[in-house]
Amino acid sequence: MIISQAISPQNKLLTEQEIIETLNKGLAGQFKNQSVLLLIPDHTRSLPLPFLFRALVEILRDARQLDFMVALGTHPALTDDSLNQLVGITADERKTQYAHIGLLNHAWDDPDALTTLGVIDQDQIKAIAGERWHASLPDSVDVRLNKAALAYDHILILGPTFPHEVVGFSGGAKYLFPGISGPDMINATHWLGALAGVVGTIGVKDTPVRAMIHAAAEKLSTPVTLIALTVEGKDLSGIFIGDHVSAWSAAADLSAQRHIRWCEKPYQRVLSCAPKMYDELWTGAKAMYKLEPAMAIGGEVIIYAPHLDVVSHVHGKYIYEIGYHILPYFLQDWDHFKHIPLGVLAHSTHVRGSGVMEYGIEKPNVRVTLASQISPEDCARLNLGYLDPASINLEEWQNREAEGILYVPKAGEILYRLQQT
Repeated sequence: MIISQAISPQNKLLTEQEIIETLNKGLAGQFKNQSVLLLIPDHTRSLPLPFLFRALVEILRDARQLDFMVALGTHPALTDDSLNQLVGITADERKTQYAHIGLLNHAWDDPDALTTLGVIDQDQIKAIAGERWHASLPDSVDVRLNKAALAYDHILILGPTFPHEVVGFSGGAKYLFPGISGPDMINATHWLGALAGVVGTIGVKDTPVRAMIHAAAEKLSTPVTLIALTVEGKDLSGIFIGDHVSAWSAAADLSAQRHIRWCEKPYQRVLSCAPKMYDELWTGAKAMYKLEPAMAIGGEVIIYAPHLDVVSHVHGKYIYEIGYHILPYFLQDWDHFKHIPLGVLAHSTHVRGSGVMEYGIEKPNVRVTLASQISPEDCARLNLGYLDPASINLEEWQNREAEGILYVPKAGEILYRLQQT
């Protein structure tokens, strides 16, 4: 059930007053004398978080306790300064005006920070996966979640919904799993998404991964309310408040209208510019995910990220060990790769995209070239192309769609897909 919502007309955005009114209608007075945990995204997601933080602290002022936790998944923990910057407050404000508000990181790899809600067994995994099931999926999944989720009277989730390479559309219960979950759910959901493939998943509302996330969420006893956002640029065009399924569903429907660009012909080359909020290839690779469905076979996606110098702060060791490859590459020699965390393998296949193995030779559908501070030698080791970012003249890429060449100045959130014929 949706309690409160607001949607802007096409090509317009919600005003601050409209947002405040919608938040008040859906939340004011609902959590009096309760302890509330509010889950938020990190800096790799676009939304007006500083404005929303201040608004929510004011609206929820009658809560007995209000803490914000960054639903990091496996992203690196934020420093105190980064947490302050994320929500738009100064160090002095944190010590004074917001001293009663907790700002917390999730710790996916700390067993002491997690608790078990139950198990998704093999029969349920097979039922959820359907035709995507593969023996490489785990026999069972331990549904572990940050202990904080059971320590509060209510959980609020605040986050945007965009087309997403693993789950179809992001947001909603994804802020629980993998947002504040343990490694089992993170690995299982990402690998199931890899088995389905980016092209078959991204921008699709009902996916096996979304079904698995919702199955896990049913095991959580703490009530959950979702504030689902549709973001255009850095501002809001939609806000939906209600249970996590209904509010997410409405936000996904609006995202499908606002975040998908339907293309008449496939592109041969794309310069896909990863914004600075993606400070590692682990997230910057969204510049590939959002473009692959619009690419011609044999085409090239150039991930242009001159600021980027790290593959992954957390998973780099494994990624350098295996490189980036299509899914069949790993499945044909599974015993050799099964020691690698499934989430890392999934990331590898998502970056490299679709393709086939022919006579033992890997044939990706799309060439992926990295134009960043990552060296030519490292790109070769990772099985990616290299291009010196200093050699790229952005003006030369603009206004050339008639030639099959696309320039995307801010990649990672808008999905490009071919029109269905």
